[in-house]
Amino acid sequence: MSKVRVAILGASGYTGAELVRLLAPHPRFAIKAMTGDRKAGQPMAGVFPHLAGLDLPDLIAMDQVDYAGIDAVFCCLPHGTTQEVIAALPGHVRIVDLSADFRLSDVAAYAQWYGHEHRAPALQKQAVYGLTELARAEIATARLVANPGCYPTSAQLPLIPLLEAGLISAEDIVIDAKSGVSGAGRAAKEANLFTEVAEGIHPYGIASHRHAPEIEQGLSEAAGRAVMVSFTPHLMPMSRGMLSTIYARVTPGNTAGTLRTALAERFRGEAFVRVLPEGVVPATRHVRGSNFCLINVFDDRVGNRVIITSVIDNLVKGASGQALQNMNLMHGFPESLGLDQQPLFP
Repeated sequence: MSKVRVAILGASGYTGAELVRLLAPHPRFAIKAMTGDRKAGQPMAGVFPHLAGLDLPDLIAMDQVDYAGIDAVFCCLPHGTTQEVIAALPGHVRIVDLSADFRLSDVAAYAQWYGHEHRAPALQKQAVYGLTELARAEIATARLVANPGCYPTSAQLPLIPLLEAGLISAEDIVIDAKSGVSGAGRAAKEANLFTEVAEGIHPYGIASHRHAPEIEQGLSEAAGRAVMVSFTPHLMPMSRGMLSTIYARVTPGNTAGTLRTALAERFRGEAFVRVLPEGVVPATRHVRGSNFCLINVFDDRVGNRVIITSVIDNLVKGASGQALQNMNLMHGFPESLGLDQQPLFP
């Protein structure tokens, strides 16, 4: 059986390495090219020793990839660098982009939040936003999928179904989210040094984080009108994991119980989204290394309000795992193929 030939652009970063970990044993994909301009010429085992022993090509520069021998591309390049790269790829290649470059459907909003004009506006019109459980049909036929951000994945999976069903108000939604340091990428940054992040927690991007418009885009579509949320991310002294604690007002007659039942029904049969039993609190350690999203809903002490908790591994369901889930769909494979591993616990 022939395999789909894959290139990973930006394989020397965390999401690239996670893709290699997931793809190496995959029965239907074969890694044929990996780029890492600063690491070009090096074996992957020299850059990531945990991947030693795998049959992998050496890292090469971007301009050395022969796309005639490539069927699918995972693009793990930094935000702002992807649009022109993807626009230049040959038409036979199917693409999942893990950057933010094609996530916002409004190119004017992209320019506002990312500080420069969109460099491939015609291609943006073709991009499908890849929140897998909520856009399967569109993803399956897409050439270009914009893989969602980690914070938007953890927030939108519980909120979109509740807004669509009219069970919560579109007003006054508060998202308090916390992420492991790997979400900031592998590039050397003073703010991410061990002594800067260990033994503490701090918010960042207050009222200005670029994932806010991405979250609001999905929630607005679900609600049928413009939605604005209060969203504050926090950096946690851990390598991976993400927790979103969400505060919302219920519509008349609804409680945490009715919301939990609705979410359980909406995600019944899903491979990766699990609604936990009443009273069970999801934690990041319950999803570590897996493609799962665990959700629960609790009544707040404040009347007519609920507290929704949602956890993912930011590098898997929040990035590389969801990217593979999408690429599986794009090639007609079972979407859980290569993603069957259970979480690492403790």
